[in-house]
Amino acid sequence: MNLFLQILLIVSSLLLILLVLLHRGRGGGLSSLFGGGMQSSLSGSSVVEKNLDRLTLFVGAIWVIAIVGIGLLQKVN
Repeated sequence: MNLFLQILLIVSSLLLILLVLLHRGRGGGLSSLFGGGMQSSLSGSSVVEKNLDRLTLFVGAIWVIAIVGIGLLQKVN
């Protein structure tokens, strides 16, 4: 179980770094390369940005769960 959580932590960490880098900053970002630059004037952000936000939050939650799980396993041992 400990090995699984450590692998999950590493994979989610790398994925979280990638997802954060894909977000658009003040002047545009890597997400505009994948269609995030085409925005409707009616909405504040595009569908791509909203989905990227949701995916980032989901991976962040997995990352936190893996950290808490590893901490609990180390406390028990």
